[in-house]
Amino acid sequence: MSSAALFRLLGDDVRLRMMRLLHADRLNVTELTSILGIAQSGVSRHLGLLKDAGVVEERRDAGFTYFRLSPAVTGGENGFGQLWPLLRAQFATTAATTSGRADDAALEEVRRVRKENFDEHGADAERRQIVPGRSWAAWARALGHLLPPLEIADLGCGEGYLTFEAARFAKRVIAVDRSQAVLDRAREAAKRRRVRNVEWQRGELEKLPLEDRSVDVALLSQALHHAARPAVAIAEAVRILRPGGRVLVLDLRSHDERWVRERLGDKWLGFDDDELKRLMEDAGLTDVKVSVGTRRPRDPFTVLVASGVSATSSKKVSRDAR
Repeated sequence: MSSAALFRLLGDDVRLRMMRLLHADRLNVTELTSILGIAQSGVSRHLGLLKDAGVVEERRDAGFTYFRLSPAVTGGENGFGQLWPLLRAQFATTAATTSGRADDAALEEVRRVRKENFDEHGADAERRQIVPGRSWAAWARALGHLLPPLEIADLGCGEGYLTFEAARFAKRVIAVDRSQAVLDRAREAAKRRRVRNVEWQRGELEKLPLEDRSVDVALLSQALHHAARPAVAIAEAVRILRPGGRVLVLDLRSHDERWVRERLGDKWLGFDDDELKRLMEDAGLTDVKVSVGTRRPRDPFTVLVASGVSATSSKKVSRDAR
């Protein structure tokens, strides 16, 4: 490849981001699409250009095609003799930027999903443990068989991924989200899956469109850090609980990744363990428990799981509270 063609190839921010990721790990098109946040067609086009230039290589494994930065590049071949040290420096500089931290966090999420699916993605044969059918999804569904037929409110449901899982064991699920477009997509997904025990309602976390004491469980999964006033959102969750009902919260522990405000629309950078417990107790919940759900090396985000039980009457919380 001529020097001019090589510099043109490297003069694109998306391709440089892609090369940095593929130097860190091998990834397939779907994984790259989720990390980069661009259309799959765009990812495929950039990969094609990098592959034709010998910058990336592809290999098939277990029915998937994975891409990785070519050893020829890291070894200083194909015209990269003097460029590779510069690229490594550029990768290191990018890692400290907002965009770089966001890409690295998304890469860790991809790795987490792989691990939770018990897929080692290229581990040496002697380290692989093949157990057909083993997955966290199956384990979670198995636990659902132990639960009574609950009525559940999924608050801040998004496109309904957790809603559909809850619907497998629940008597009824009321899914609430502020976005009509998101709810429309969730309804279409429910039709395709033939899920009939979910009611979709538009509403705000701080002013739920549900009656007092109408559900057994109020679920807030990765929703509380989007609430303008988390204390009010939890108070609303308590309001709709029947006596003895439970609030279940999955959210992020406090972190310093400020890029999530712009890129993901987060209003709060997570919650301290004690802070989350206090918010729930102030809302009138008893037997409040807070524990770590997931925490992985290199991942800037730790997930907290918290639960509390509703008493016969809920404590009023000031709407000026956090």
